[in-house]
Amino acid sequence: MSDTYGQGSLKIVVIGGGTGSFMLLSALKEYTNSISALVNMADDGGSTGVLRDELGTLPPGDVRQCLVALSDSPKIRDLFNYRFEEGTFEGHAFGNLLLSALEKVTGSFSEAVETASEILRVNGKVIPVTLDNVRLKMEWSERSVILQGERVIDADYFAHDPRRATLSLVPSAHANPDALMAIRAADLIVIAPGDLYTSLGPLLVIDGIGEALQAATAPVIYAANLVTKQGQTDGFTVSDHADEIERFAGRPILDYVLYNSQKPDSELAERYKQEGAYLVEADPEILGKKPYHGIAGKFLGAMASRDKHKEASAVTRSLIRHDSIAVARAIIEVYKNARPAV
Repeated sequence: MSDTYGQGSLKIVVIGGGTGSFMLLSALKEYTNSISALVNMADDGGSTGVLRDELGTLPPGDVRQCLVALSDSPKIRDLFNYRFEEGTFEGHAFGNLLLSALEKVTGSFSEAVETASEILRVNGKVIPVTLDNVRLKMEWSERSVILQGERVIDADYFAHDPRRATLSLVPSAHANPDALMAIRAADLIVIAPGDLYTSLGPLLVIDGIGEALQAATAPVIYAANLVTKQGQTDGFTVSDHADEIERFAGRPILDYVLYNSQKPDSELAERYKQEGAYLVEADPEILGKKPYHGIAGKFLGAMASRDKHKEASAVTRSLIRHDSIAVARAIIEVYKNARPAV
């Protein structure tokens, strides 16, 4: 574990869910022994959706990914991520099944996560942002258009500007007190890259989360997305993404926005084109007028490989990834420069 700036006990909170949180947690855990992942709880697709519908349990998928990212046990990590390829359990990750079983046994999703953390030897905490059983809703009131459910919204090509839509949870969710406590105690808060409307938004719209982030004494950093999402955020710039983050929170919460300024080589650009992916464009003139600080960096990583074990019902994800080590290094550098002189 690096402790170059005395940050071994640095309290870092990572907010998000899915691949973006997994990427940041995997890299940032090298800098601290005190990291907390606040996880979106609106997922209802794939294995998670089936378990929610058939067992009435809370969504385990994003929680599982965060647990695996913070685990110090390689073999157990592989077990939790193992996805059955045939039979009754086809498409289910073992970790999803175990978390749902633990919730049934203990009667508490929080206890299920704690027990799974012990099994995985998790170095840190994974905290569901709410313990309410909620579904995501996206509504354009002036158009009388309503989309119900994370899976439906995730797969939709928006016919109307999503910036004019209201994102909410049904029923209205209460913030997990442990999540609010983690935000208050944090030395550094990072909002991970992720889908604006199905990963980050569902977390930030929860009552109390925006207020806690605005009141936090820790700097709040948003690690901006690398690429736009086809049919949803086409043409969105870095500042457009940051604006939506603050709109969901209902107030200005950002102190820093890290964004990619690196251009892909011709071979990589062609692969992006085949993916239908376009890099999020930086808009430094607009960023320069914002109350937060925009910080550019070379954050392009290698493209991920298609996973043959990926659940068939999942919406296709981009294979473009951040260079997690470069992003984590930039985050720690921001913290070092933001700290008051001792």
